[in-house]
Amino acid sequence: MNAPTLLILAAGMGSRYGGLKQMDPVGPAGEIVLDYSIFDALRAGFGRVTFVIRRDIEAAFREQVGARWEKRVPCAYAFQDLADVPEGFAVPADRAKPWGTAHAIRAGRREIAGPFAAINADDFYGAASFRALAGHLTSETHPAGHCMVAFRLGQTLSEHGSVSRGVCLCGADRLLTGIQERTKISRRADGTLWDEPDGGPATPLTGAEPVSMNCWGFMPSAFGELETAFAAFLRGEGGRSAKKEFTIPAVVDGIIRSGRGTVKVLDTTSRWFGVTYRDDKATVQASIRELVAAGEYPAAIHA
Repeated sequence: MNAPTLLILAAGMGSRYGGLKQMDPVGPAGEIVLDYSIFDALRAGFGRVTFVIRRDIEAAFREQVGARWEKRVPCAYAFQDLADVPEGFAVPADRAKPWGTAHAIRAGRREIAGPFAAINADDFYGAASFRALAGHLTSETHPAGHCMVAFRLGQTLSEHGSVSRGVCLCGADRLLTGIQERTKISRRADGTLWDEPDGGPATPLTGAEPVSMNCWGFMPSAFGELETAFAAFLRGEGGRSAKKEFTIPAVVDGIIRSGRGTVKVLDTTSRWFGVTYRDDKATVQASIRELVAAGEYPAAIHA
């Protein structure tokens, strides 16, 4: 089987953080978070990278990111465009917000022909996550045998505000049965974790719950599922809404419930960290310095 592709979702606006966080240096030699993801993916056995970006950041992205990696691995670019909808559908006149994460993955459909992993550009997933993804994507024989890497909730929080997480539900066979959205998780002063959604009841959490951090592995059949699901989304409320999003968990849930495919939940020992809020950057920088000092990464990835 050919080496899988790494699809990096880098078109996000970063509304809570401000600015193009995907291109904000966090490493000792000016590396950005996705540099570490690509580095880990290549040494795990991935053979190609596709970046999903917006047209308005293309020049800056190619100069600051693409030019460095195109020398080391085949790279392609796909564009998340609000007007990219199936034939017969139109964009609501008041719609300015991007369609969502599933739409971003769909943007890569013309660039990817084989198994692929899909990740956020601004999340650090760690080497073990990419080894797990590569292991599944190169050995899975079922055309709809997808996978995801799950992290422990307590290791994915921000010190600077609440977070939204999808708690994974799975059986003894480690196959995903559903994702329960928790929209406002934070640690209280007494150290306990709670989900306290606006207008809803507070729910205590242990911190050990497996959660999705948008680290997925898909067979190419996923693109057909995305096309069908997006059309259904547009025929419903999504096609009339200025804000409703077409999300990966919703598409995955449809695949699972219909029986058209499975999603294996992969465990990882990797640390996750990300830049949800601007103040998270210092924490990410410190974590990466520790990993470099421990020999997990070179002092300069692009040296």
